[in-house]
Amino acid sequence: MGLHALRFRLVDSENSWGAKRRQRRAGWLAETFPDLAQMSVIDLGGRVSTWAQSAVRPKHVHVVNLEDAPADVPEWAEVDRGDACALPRHIASRRYDLVFSNSVLEHVGGHERRLRFAETVHALADAHWVQTPYRYFPIEPHWIAPGMQFTPVRLRVAVARRWPLAHTRPDCREKAIQQVLWTELVDRSQMRHYFPHSQIRAERLAGLIKSLIAVQTGRA
Repeated sequence: MGLHALRFRLVDSENSWGAKRRQRRAGWLAETFPDLAQMSVIDLGGRVSTWAQSAVRPKHVHVVNLEDAPADVPEWAEVDRGDACALPRHIASRRYDLVFSNSVLEHVGGHERRLRFAETVHALADAHWVQTPYRYFPIEPHWIAPGMQFTPVRLRVAVARRWPLAHTRPDCREKAIQQVLWTELVDRSQMRHYFPHSQIRAERLAGLIKSLIAVQTGRA
């Protein structure tokens, strides 16, 4: 219980170290896109609550993920249930000022699906901001487990079931396998491949790359 409380203080609470890092990243987003408050944004895999708490909120936010829509959606937002790698036609045919995605690329399900995700990003807008944790940061960010991403699947499953800093430990081995196999961190070469015309920015912690962000402003 004490170690799980440590996770809450590190990354999950509103005043945690992780929350401060997310706030800093949001500031970076606003600096990169100074017209953000006037933009229409599609958020692939996100939540309305993230934007509701943001210091700078876009004029309109369209959230698309695999979860059911919340009961209350503010007037400046809309929410659809959909697969970002294969959007339904009524969404895929639209255009936005900016495509945003935070910590989703590593969960879409392998190389071919990541290619489809990138195609979706390029098709929806001229500008994008796609963030994902960096594979070679020494701490696996989802479980806060040192080096977990470099170990065999069998060991990762064991860690997922027992590691005290996990967000929610699965109650059976099959659920643990699903969590592990649906989490695949990427490196800089992969990001350059998926977003060849984007600037690949590095978010650092203690001098080490913690996450990668593919940025395209859409400006000439």
